[in-house]
Amino acid sequence: LVFDFHQAADGIQEQQRQEQAGKNLGTTKKGIGPVYSSKAARSGLRMCDLVSDFDEFSERFKVLANQYKAIYPTLEIDIEGELKKLKGFMEKVKPMVRDGVYFMYEALHGPPKKILVEGANAALLDIDFGTYPFVTSSNCTVGGVCTGLGMPPQNVGEVYGVVKAYTTRVGIGAFPTEQNNEIGELLQMRGKEFGVTTGRKRRCGWLDLVLLRYAYMINGFTALALTKLDILDVFPEIKVGVAYKLDGEIIPHFP
Repeated sequence: LVFDFHQAADGIQEQQRQEQAGKNLGTTKKGIGPVYSSKAARSGLRMCDLVSDFDEFSERFKVLANQYKAIYPTLEIDIEGELKKLKGFMEKVKPMVRDGVYFMYEALHGPPKKILVEGANAALLDIDFGTYPFVTSSNCTVGGVCTGLGMPPQNVGEVYGVVKAYTTRVGIGAFPTEQNNEIGELLQMRGKEFGVTTGRKRRCGWLDLVLLRYAYMINGFTALALTKLDILDVFPEIKVGVAYKLDGEIIPHFP
């Protein structure tokens, strides 16, 4: 569960990075990094905790909140006010909570049906295989289907990769084919490239086939869907990145 203090801590962390290193990660400040930190530290709270014993949940919430207050002295948390709000949420969501593993097992082994799983973010934002540290906090590759839904890999059928006809990125991080010029501005304007959460302009550049090949190595697409090809209609010439140079040597792979 992402709490308000996770989001507040996310903002404080970004401010500290900016002050100490002169640059930040460009997170959305929605608390995703801090809540995954709580999960890894095994101090986080889950939906099952919220809807089972609220007294026990309250005690664990207080411990977690006080841990964050100790780490971030400027962080203000109205613990009792938050618990009151969370109890109201609990009463609303409790009838809708199900065991995810059992739900998926029944769906996979019940009457034949097609199940579509849609991933979020992008392969190069994956916490393990992306352009770390400029990544999100979860697995955005096809492996996230199994770890996120609790279903076995043999039940994953067709894998469709989705890629724009040009490359974009929100915030800082590596971008070899970026066009920091009129071409990039035209791609941004025609493609309406703004971050969904932050509203920031996306950086734009030519399609990077090296990154696309790398994404294929990880995900094993059975098909590829190319989107926004019409955005390139105004360009007399369309370019793509085919290889990288490292220390003067051409390398055909993602370094």
